[in-house]
Amino acid sequence: MGEPFLFDKPLKEGIIQKRNSRFTMDVMLNGEIVTCHCPTTGRIGDIELKQVACLISENDNPKRKLCHTVEAVSCDNLECEHKNWIGINQILSNKLVGFFLDTHQLNEIVQDYSCIKRETKLGVSKLDFLVGNTYIEVKTALTTLEVKYGSHIRTHPVTPFSSTERFVKHINELAGSLENHERAILLTVQQYEVTNPKQRQRSAHYQEVKATIERAVKKGVGSWNLTMNFTPTGVMLHTCENTTRKIYQD
Repeated sequence: MGEPFLFDKPLKEGIIQKRNSRFTMDVMLNGEIVTCHCPTTGRIGDIELKQVACLISENDNPKRKLCHTVEAVSCDNLECEHKNWIGINQILSNKLVGFFLDTHQLNEIVQDYSCIKRETKLGVSKLDFLVGNTYIEVKTALTTLEVKYGSHIRTHPVTPFSSTERFVKHINELAGSLENHERAILLTVQQYEVTNPKQRQRSAHYQEVKATIERAVKKGVGSWNLTMNFTPTGVMLHTCENTTRKIYQD
């Protein structure tokens, strides 16, 4: 097992009562209802966010409007002692990838580097990492949750998401970078352990995105997938898989 990424303080467990908006959730925490920041504005799978277990971080910065943030949810039953936590903080994904690069836990993907640059400009885009001469763009997978659902979890029908312009732009930039650099990687992060593999939800522009991915792969862009073990105290890398040969289905 590799070195874990540790939180500054252990996360607290609560129960989501409802999602008020894209930005906030009401959570039962220590017997009180607390309004918490939601770090992802998009949907979280197809689950209804009511009576769902969650993990909360606390920030004592007086400039923050909300001092609590929902960092993870679980689709396990509330009474389950060892829950499979699903990290939902997309900013944390970049911190985790940076940590695993710093500690050389992603040597299957990129080797022999001494320099890691973050937020590197490439064309009109800013990509997440430049590791040696390899560009890496990180994508957090939350539209489809590949976990088993507890008996209390309610689901709702979802429509295909349509906001793919930024993603397509980054993929084209990755492919274009290979004219002057050796490698480029699309890295999909799942901040949880997969217990029920599913076909990921396709976007409304699936054919366009799929064609973009296929062109990028032919030019040399690689596709990798990370899964993680998320706990109240920290996060460990669970699996690292090369998915370049798989058909893109998001």
